[in-house]
Amino acid sequence: MDLSLFHTPKEAQQGVAAHCRQKRKLRHMTQAELASRSGMSLSSYKRFEQTGEIAFSSLCRVADILDSLEDIEALFSRKEYTSIQEVIEERRRHRKS
Repeated sequence: MDLSLFHTPKEAQQGVAAHCRQKRKLRHMTQAELASRSGMSLSSYKRFEQTGEIAFSSLCRVADILDSLEDIEALFSRKEYTSIQEVIEERRRHRKS
């Protein structure tokens, strides 16, 4: 999921909730089923899908059930570069391999 599409934290929260809703529906799961499997109350899960508000630990459990835990793990795994030269060298290494 490309979080750069969102301009505010609230938009990011709502976007994540929308992606979870979509994945849940693709798996033919009800909100009640996903809430139960993730250890959340139904009202908490419904609030998440409506507002994007959720505890991080709950989001991790939901992501795990939806086979998306690697997306959360990848959130901050992007390498930080200190110069344009590092970017160029990294791209050269990837092209060679």
